[in-house]
Amino acid sequence: MQENEEFNFKIHIPRWNELPEIDLYLDQVVNYLEKYLGQYSVNKEDKIITKTMINNYVKQGIMPAPAKKKYSRSHIAYLIVICILKQVYSISDIGKLISLTIQSFEISKAYNRFCANLEVSIKNVFIRKEFPHIEKMTEEQYLLKNVVQSIADKLYVEFKFLNKK
Repeated sequence: MQENEEFNFKIHIPRWNELPEIDLYLDQVVNYLEKYLGQYSVNKEDKIITKTMINNYVKQGIMPAPAKKKYSRSHIAYLIVICILKQVYSISDIGKLISLTIQSFEISKAYNRFCANLEVSIKNVFIRKEFPHIEKMTEEQYLLKNVVQSIADKLYVEFKFLNKK
């Protein structure tokens, strides 16, 4: 149980300015994502991301294609969000959510808001506290709140109940 309780306080998803400034090749992207997201996986045998998955996300139009086989900070942000959301949502739903969000916000701001809100939701669900109330939420804020809450709720159930041996 102690290990699970430490989980919520140590979670940190790299913000936009923490993502690599230089473009990466596909193998480097996979290693980067495994490093940052693998630690939050309940089932350690499952791959967080593979080269095939990334290629499929590009083919399906969920994220932009790489430039000259190199992936930018923007691509990595897309992939972090996709990897997190695919735990609860279908790939087509993720594509719709991302598209809707980047219509309203530039990608760096949308990405940072997603990370911050997710961290708050995860921490709060593990300490049994409600998401902070915002008096007049916009539709986008309410959508984001519910999306990240669904991820946090799933993690809680997996870590507290389904992962017991």
